[in-house]
Amino acid sequence: MEKTASTDFDIVIVGGGIVGAAMACTLKKLSLRVALVDRILHDPTNIPYLKKAHKFDPRVSALTAASINLFVNLGVWEFINDVRCCSYQKMEVWDADGTGQINFSAEDIKQPSLGAIVENSIINTALYSSLNNSENVELLAPVEIEGLSIIQHGDDFRAKLTTKNGKVLTTTLVIAADGTNSRIRDLAQFKIREWDYEHQALVTTVRTELPHEHRALQRFIDTGPLAFLPLLPAADSQDQHYSSVVWSSIFDRSQQLMEMTDEQFKSELALNMEHRLGKIEAIDQRFSFPLRQRHAIDYFRSNIVLIGDAAHTIHPLAGQGVNLGLLDVGTLSGELARGLGAGRNLADAVVLNRYQRKRIGHNLGMMCLMEGFKYLFAEQALPARWLRNMGMNGLDNVSVIKNHLARRAMGLDW
Repeated sequence: MEKTASTDFDIVIVGGGIVGAAMACTLKKLSLRVALVDRILHDPTNIPYLKKAHKFDPRVSALTAASINLFVNLGVWEFINDVRCCSYQKMEVWDADGTGQINFSAEDIKQPSLGAIVENSIINTALYSSLNNSENVELLAPVEIEGLSIIQHGDDFRAKLTTKNGKVLTTTLVIAADGTNSRIRDLAQFKIREWDYEHQALVTTVRTELPHEHRALQRFIDTGPLAFLPLLPAADSQDQHYSSVVWSSIFDRSQQLMEMTDEQFKSELALNMEHRLGKIEAIDQRFSFPLRQRHAIDYFRSNIVLIGDAAHTIHPLAGQGVNLGLLDVGTLSGELARGLGAGRNLADAVVLNRYQRKRIGHNLGMMCLMEGFKYLFAEQALPARWLRNMGMNGLDNVSVIKNHLARRAMGLDW
């Protein structure tokens, strides 16, 4: 059901996933009328994956220190930490074709952890629990947006959104957080660059023979990277035998993996992880989805601004997708508050251009880095493999550069 009688707002956020809900939480403290619109009605009292013992959401996020700090400032991290999450202090990355390996350590960069693995449903629940106590943020769900136009309102312009059931919402600023296939981005005719990775990502949860010891593992295979991300079944649990698996591979290989029996897949998974966590004792249901890279040429036009996957979609091999989106949230909310303090309109091009200027270069840089990694590890010519392994081992021994890369990936240096 729709939960509001209002139709006129200062800001309408379209898309109620992690990035959209976080954006709404950052606007709670401002004296603005905000609507959060989503196709799904979120129930913050219901976390389905907690109803059964040792059951996990197959979609997880590897949150960086910057993302965790944002959640701390929003007052939702304590909730997440109390429900369950798993920090990791080490990360091992190695090449399947050779001896190249890089070992990252939180101790080396003087941080308590490199990040935390959190199920997406738990993050969403924390954010919506916070929004339920908000006086200035209204939730409209389930609602689908079908139309978008810009109308003149005195000396200014406003956006008019039409819902599937014919309701009209007007607002000074539309924040599109509606994902990689953004309806708002398409309606506003933003130009994007996109290409197919020709990869599919397979995700599942496994129980392993050996404990993960709060380590994230990533092995680069010629058909695509395989990652094991540590999980804990409860906040106070000492059971370190669960991991979330993200296996990106070329389409034919992914289809082959999806068609295997559970026993075949367990054997294949352990073999491809070189048995670093021993045997795979149990697996959950497998899911797969195609991977494409997209990037909007501009992040704003008129009264509309893009954040998160609506602005940029990246390969999941470094787990940076949601973290880049949360950096968008922090930057945009800061620029909006700064603009309001200076008496500027929320849709002022000066305000939105500051956001775009701060984020577009960083996002593009991370996307190019991930694209480079993907092609580097797919190359199987002997000279390339030799250089790759020499480079990894060399980098592992140069702590200054390695630690700078770790801090940059964590959002601490950028």
